[in-house]
Amino acid sequence: MKVLVDTKILFSSMLFPGSKPAKALLYVSGYHEMVICDRSIYELYDVLKRKAPEALPDAEVFLAELSYELIPAVNNGTKLIRDAKDQPILNAAIVADVDVILTGDKDFLSLEMERPRCMTAAQFLEEEGVER
Repeated sequence: MKVLVDTKILFSSMLFPGSKPAKALLYVSGYHEMVICDRSIYELYDVLKRKAPEALPDAEVFLAELSYELIPAVNNGTKLIRDAKDQPILNAAIVADVDVILTGDKDFLSLEMERPRCMTAAQFLEEEGVER
């Protein structure tokens, strides 16, 4: 399964290694094909600068230790999302034909799409049978 991991999952995984997002990220990394949009990496650095600047030096190491396919943001798409800054990430997920967008973002989670499906870390772990 091809899983796009969004910024909120990356951020939570970095700062809270025992969290459900971190568990889901590790599970995806070990059992599925992980995809990250380049825009999410820029967003991660931006959020870290604002909310956890002390963690900035660890971001490069964190990302280097993950095995993932980096995909470019795509500006034009057919499925719209409320938050304009999320649009290129959604478009990239559709173009890359991912199965799941792993997210904590309410704008993604409110989308009613069959593919890609948008899921929280908790939903993903439960569906995969990792946590019941």
